[in-house]
Amino acid sequence: MALRLAYWEAAPEAYERLIALGHYINTATALEPVLLGLVYLRASQMNACGFCMGMHAAELRKHHEPESRIDAVASWKTSDAFTGRERAALAYTETVTDLTGGVSEADFAAVSEFFEGKDLADLTFAIAGINAWNRLGVAFAAEWKPSKRAETAEVAKA
Repeated sequence: MALRLAYWEAAPEAYERLIALGHYINTATALEPVLLGLVYLRASQMNACGFCMGMHAAELRKHHEPESRIDAVASWKTSDAFTGRERAALAYTETVTDLTGGVSEADFAAVSEFFEGKDLADLTFAIAGINAWNRLGVAFAAEWKPSKRAETAEVAKA
């Protein structure tokens, strides 16, 4: 399917605000890049955003994450590939991404064992941000098409 709308051109100020949120998450928080990548990949899987799934899997590879861990994100609950902190973040990602049941006290308590204060707020902003990107990608049919140069660079690093 072809891209339905170049939303970054149609609403450049809104697009720049989402870019700014991502910049904040990546530069002004204590959240680890791999943890963020796992969270972004899981939310993107839940939202069926092919563009974001491709991009975040590629980013995890750049952080030298093994394919086995990347593949295990979809079934993280039954995998032993993740730390307690990562599992808490993945569970919270699912809860915040699918708000049909709300965020229960038990869900909040579980994530609060590993994240508190600013880190928990930042994690929630990160999840909110990826959900916004997912909705744009799905609504406007964005497709992940890494450049041949990027693919060649990835293969060369392996």
